[in-house]
Amino acid sequence: MAVDPGDILAQVFRHMSREDFGEVSMDGKMLKVLLEVDGRKKGGDIARKLGMAPEEIAGILSRLMDKGMIEPVSTGVINGTFFKALKKELALAIGPLAEVLIENALLDLGMSEANITLDSVAELVDVLARQIPKREKRAIFQRRMLQILKKAR
Repeated sequence: MAVDPGDILAQVFRHMSREDFGEVSMDGKMLKVLLEVDGRKKGGDIARKLGMAPEEIAGILSRLMDKGMIEPVSTGVINGTFFKALKKELALAIGPLAEVLIENALLDLGMSEANITLDSVAELVDVLARQIPKREKRAIFQRRMLQILKKAR
């Protein structure tokens, strides 16, 4: 599968389940790239971390996809509307520190508003919910965020 290096830089990949993993032949560079694939890092992040050119990463990621080792993560990147709702709902539950808590949680999870995907946003909501001390407010926050996420999908 030929992949445009520009697309690879912006795309996030995750591992695919394979029972015959041990039977797939890979060279050292392919294995290094495969070890960096985590469902969060973009191709460009992997290229920078490993010191590889975008064209080289594109070729390796393409071969890994052809071998059924990895797949692109759904392209559903969370938009600004979601973060407005998240900040509003968390502020209702916890007060004016909501924005700081969101920024800290994103940093702790290695994410940012610009690159968080639908696949990883549940983890963010869970981390934030655990910081709401009152059980009732935590439940309301989780319920409202679930409704918002259902609309985003």
